[in-house]
Amino acid sequence: MEKRAEKKRIVLVPLPLQGHITPMMQLGQALNSKGFSITVFLGEFNRVSSSKHFPGFQFITIPEILPVAEVEAIGPVEFLIKLNKTSEANFKDCVSQMLIQQGNDIACIIYDDLMYFCGAAANEFKIPSIIFCTTSATHKVCNYVLSKLNAEKFLIDMEDPDLQNKVVENLHPVSFKDLPIGGFEPLERFLVLCREIITKRSACGAIINTVSCLESSSLTLLQQEFGIPVYPLGPLHITAKETSSLLEEDRSCIEWLNKQKPRSVIYISMGSIFDIETKEVLEMANGLCDSNQPFLWVIRPGSKPLPEEVSKMVSEKGFIVKWAPQNAHPAVGGFWSHCGWNSTLESIAEGVPMICRPFNGEQKLNALYIESVWRIGILLQGEVERGGVERAVKRLIMDEEGASMRERALVLKEKFNYSVRSGGSSYNALNELVNYLETEGKDAKTSGSNY
Repeated sequence: MEKRAEKKRIVLVPLPLQGHITPMMQLGQALNSKGFSITVFLGEFNRVSSSKHFPGFQFITIPEILPVAEVEAIGPVEFLIKLNKTSEANFKDCVSQMLIQQGNDIACIIYDDLMYFCGAAANEFKIPSIIFCTTSATHKVCNYVLSKLNAEKFLIDMEDPDLQNKVVENLHPVSFKDLPIGGFEPLERFLVLCREIITKRSACGAIINTVSCLESSSLTLLQQEFGIPVYPLGPLHITAKETSSLLEEDRSCIEWLNKQKPRSVIYISMGSIFDIETKEVLEMANGLCDSNQPFLWVIRPGSKPLPEEVSKMVSEKGFIVKWAPQNAHPAVGGFWSHCGWNSTLESIAEGVPMICRPFNGEQKLNALYIESVWRIGILLQGEVERGGVERAVKRLIMDEEGASMRERALVLKEKFNYSVRSGGSSYNALNELVNYLETEGKDAKTSGSNY
């Protein structure tokens, strides 16, 4: 019997945003270390230098009909719906050309769950496909719940405080008011997007950048709802064992950190997208200075410049960098974060408790878990004012409450480290995925369950 040619190429299709590209590249590095060739499809407006950041990876540009400037014009929800409609044909053409030029060696197409247009190409060319969720498993379950809701009825129900506070079935402590809808208005169109993601594609499996010890019940729910294998491979920044940031790190802070006392510094980073209003920046800076604790503040390139009075305050007690190394320093005692999922995993992986200041729905969901489920952080709600900032910093760095949070964070850190070692849950999940790609993936049909 003729031996089937081994297919060792993985095609990755990330959503073209830093917070989505980073874990996708980490996944690529993990699979590359297992012997797979990696090809990354990116849009024209978010090209990546393979030689500079990811040597050995092949990058292919998908010609775009929809310019990224449309995000501001029509909003993120309409942009994603339109992007998926306009990208499908171009992506099929790119895959077709790749198969002609490089041979039929694609083992699988792994795509961000928001880039669901990829499923049609996988079906057409009979290539197995797997979705990749860059947010938490709990967030994915919430989106599944949202996909079943009627927008008009939900908005009416949310006028009743009792219904707002009603816990979502099987998802304690998440109540209906905690469902991650903020930042994706209008609600009716967002629910359309949730349904599109579920109904317009099929997959042979789902990869989640999470750890079983963090979200075991949510992972069980996903497995039940999806009806396909779920692979919790996180935290991928440890699994990959490589840096994957597209932003250049500024290491000028290391000498300053070396002069600070152990666990005394508040590390402040609000992600790679959001700008903070000047009033809030002023209150943050005053509260941080009043706490009398040193702080390292990341002000990313392209952000609004700090007001002069803030810069003066920071220079006396803190240190500003454009983008700091993600590895924790012994001087760091707390992390002020917007609670994006990547930042949350990184903080837990270093055993560092958090001050949570989320912007949108998904981040608020993560903050809820950080404070109420894992109990490793303090959530700042409402308007930021200097007194509240000062109290939060002192609670985290100086009080017994903060010490208990740190102990719990360190326990989770050890569980993370165990998960990626031989016999750990993430280690085993990665091997199961590789086994699928190397064996079942060769003959798999792309008739995976719609979820």
